[in-house]
Amino acid sequence: MRVNLKCAAAGLLAVGMVVPAMAQDSGAEIYKSKCARCHGDDGQSHTFEGRMTKAAVLTDPKVAATADADLIAVVKDGKKKMPAFKKKLTDDQIAAVVAYVRTLGQ
Repeated sequence: MRVNLKCAAAGLLAVGMVVPAMAQDSGAEIYKSKCARCHGDDGQSHTFEGRMTKAAVLTDPKVAATADADLIAVVKDGKKKMPAFKKKLTDDQIAAVVAYVRTLGQ
């Protein structure tokens, strides 16, 4: 009986650790669902909404030279016509999106 309880406890612990990790979206998935509409899949902002709002081209060297903290602040608080995402995304999700954006110019 003790072995079964230990196995059950270990199983529940493992599931408890895996489920939150699976629930978190990757930076790429979040980008595609929240950002690509304006910035495009490639970060070039060649979308209709991107042209209409003059969305930043995320592959621009100026963006690459911007500190992570500054990009995180833009995503959190918005800028010009870009909406704020601080109430829609967690800090970890925003950091994941910024990390993904860094890969677009490569």
